[in-house]
Amino acid sequence: MSVIAFIPARGGSKSIPLKNIKNFCGKPLIYWSLKAANDSKDITKVVVATDDAKIEKTVLDFGLNKVAVYRRNDENAQDTSSSESVMLEYIEKEKLRNNDTFLLIQATSPLLTALDLDKGLEKFKQHDSVLSCVRTKRFFWTDKGEPLNYNYKSRPRRQDFDGLLMENGAFYINSVANILDSKNRLSGDIGITEMPEYTAVEIDEEEDWIIAESLMKRFILKENKLSNVDIKLFVTDVDGVLTDAGMYYSESGDELKKFNTHDGMAFQLLRERGIKTAIVTSENTKIVENRAKKLKVDYLYQGKKHGGKLEAVLDMCKKENIDIKQVAYIGDDINCFELLSHVDLAACPNNALSKIKNIPNIIHLQKNGGEGVVREFVEIILS
Repeated sequence: MSVIAFIPARGGSKSIPLKNIKNFCGKPLIYWSLKAANDSKDITKVVVATDDAKIEKTVLDFGLNKVAVYRRNDENAQDTSSSESVMLEYIEKEKLRNNDTFLLIQATSPLLTALDLDKGLEKFKQHDSVLSCVRTKRFFWTDKGEPLNYNYKSRPRRQDFDGLLMENGAFYINSVANILDSKNRLSGDIGITEMPEYTAVEIDEEEDWIIAESLMKRFILKENKLSNVDIKLFVTDVDGVLTDAGMYYSESGDELKKFNTHDGMAFQLLRERGIKTAIVTSENTKIVENRAKKLKVDYLYQGKKHGGKLEAVLDMCKKENIDIKQVAYIGDDINCFELLSHVDLAACPNNALSKIKNIPNIIHLQKNGGEGVVREFVEIILS
């Protein structure tokens, strides 16, 4: 079975001429989605379907080992042509097998990463087809003045509002058999892969381009530099990161915390790579002390509020004879703000406070606190 990523790239964009190969953060726009697909561990072939010689040359000049170009028919390269029309053209002409997996990827989705695609393919194992979405917490109304997704008489706080899932157009996954049968990119039991909220941007106008480049520099290019970061010390907060921030009590009044076993394996993986580990928390409990022993962390600092967290990490750096630029830290609340702003590699859970998410260059992870988000961060670092 083959796993084929398919990227339509017409040359006839009206709003931004030759948009697909216009310079975006130092590379032609199409490069970024191509690179994500090429770097995916599960995708076996990446196909760019174009009608334009300049686009074809640009794509082949990248030298990406999984990438090939398909010259689409003119009738399927018009303003009115659908993505499905060129998908079906390619599937039928290349005689793809029914059990092949087919990913439709947009060339105008530079914020897409290989990790997003791999998560989507993992989700596809449980569904007939899959699409990428972002969670939006905006309030929607009809033109008749009727609210669609909330009760205006009881306006929810953002942190208590689940919001809605919205297509971001980054990718769609289906089997060749389903596409041929339904003539559609989606069919049957549909699963959703949630991507970070900032990936909702669509590049249609010049103003969108400016916004997308800013987001790319802030969130993606920082992650692409990980291969050049020499991390010697990994530090994490507890509540809201290692736990779900819930307050649990037994019948006798004992406080309880719920940890995630996948995070435990993350600490073992770090030890195997020779990276020191630490827990720094503002609370002071026996529960955390016991968890730290179980995880075999090298350092535990409790009772460190606000500036105390930065002081604790600087103390560890002195003991280990390393620079704070060699520290990775994950936190979620305002008492993590100062430390997150100082380390060279910072990350936060998906449900972190907005103040934390807005720290420049911080990595937005997809899992919430207590759901294995530390493991997610560690896998990014070690990859």
